[in-house]
Amino acid sequence: MSLAEKICLSAAFLFFMTGLLTGIWKYRHMAQSEDATAPAYVDIAHRSSLLYSFAALLLAAFSAHSVLSEWINVAAAVSALAFFAFAISTYVLHGLLQDTDNQLRRPHRLGQRLLPPWITGFFMVLLIVAEVGGTLVLGAGAMMGIWQ
Repeated sequence: MSLAEKICLSAAFLFFMTGLLTGIWKYRHMAQSEDATAPAYVDIAHRSSLLYSFAALLLAAFSAHSVLSEWINVAAAVSALAFFAFAISTYVLHGLLQDTDNQLRRPHRLGQRLLPPWITGFFMVLLIVAEVGGTLVLGAGAMMGIWQ
């Protein structure tokens, strides 16, 4: 098994466990709420963790079939997975702080602090480049491998 596959499978496990644990957190909020709901970012953290766990499995499959060099596959996998993890972490943090129900609403907040106006947009551009770029590299490497 390649290093990229190992990294992707490890991330899938961590994201899935995060999804299960945030599911408990979500349930506790729902059980204690009069309207049986959880705060927005508790729900988002739960759902995104589960979705990213399966996305990590898909990246592992792409890694397994990629004909690109090991270092390219590892870099592509790590770039996508790191931003999956950053996104989940951001959702968990907003869920803990209960500071917003929309992290893109201006002014951008983190707890009681206002973030600089450029930081969220900059992070989103990096996230798009890393997630789409990493997936594109692994997927293209896999397509080259299976269609040779």
